[in-house]
Amino acid sequence: MTPDLFPTDALPAEAADLAALHARLVADAERTGVLDLAYTTLESPIGSLLLAATPAGLVRVAFAAQDHEAVLEDLAAKVSPRVLRAPRRLEGAVREFEEYFAGTRRGFDVPLDWRLSHGFRREVLAHLGEIRYGTTESYAEVAQAAGNPKAVRAVGSACATNPLPIVVPCHRVVRSDGSFGHYAGGEAAKHLLLTLESAA
Repeated sequence: MTPDLFPTDALPAEAADLAALHARLVADAERTGVLDLAYTTLESPIGSLLLAATPAGLVRVAFAAQDHEAVLEDLAAKVSPRVLRAPRRLEGAVREFEEYFAGTRRGFDVPLDWRLSHGFRREVLAHLGEIRYGTTESYAEVAQAAGNPKAVRAVGSACATNPLPIVVPCHRVVRSDGSFGHYAGGEAAKHLLLTLESAA
């Protein structure tokens, strides 16, 4: 827990001391440039979201169903073991998510760190950002746009492993018959996101 989320004057003395210590650790890590991965969580209409960022930008968004602890362990292995809950680095991203869920934002402007995406999957994710808010494309249409019309299953895999869901809108990709297909956040989350966008 951090003073960003819990004012120290509202905590028992021991917890307040821990929060103050944590705040100093975060400040020291930021000042000395050793905070490679900052993270925070955000409560949203589709459940708790984990947001993680490097100095380059937002690197991971994860749903509760993906197990936030497991995601952090994976980030520690793939990006850096220097991981700390540091909400301040993610204030801009949190604000944009809140605006998105409030229906006042149609696209995200936060800087992104693409290091977790490579090859054809990266090409697919680049195209997803071109799918307009409130619209959908089929997996086949995305494969065509990404330059490999036969790679429909690979498109599905790219969407399933998208490290930046919602920001990179894989929820806008549906099956050719209009059904949702799989979604890392669950079918109910995908339905809510598409309903939110169609209502705006």
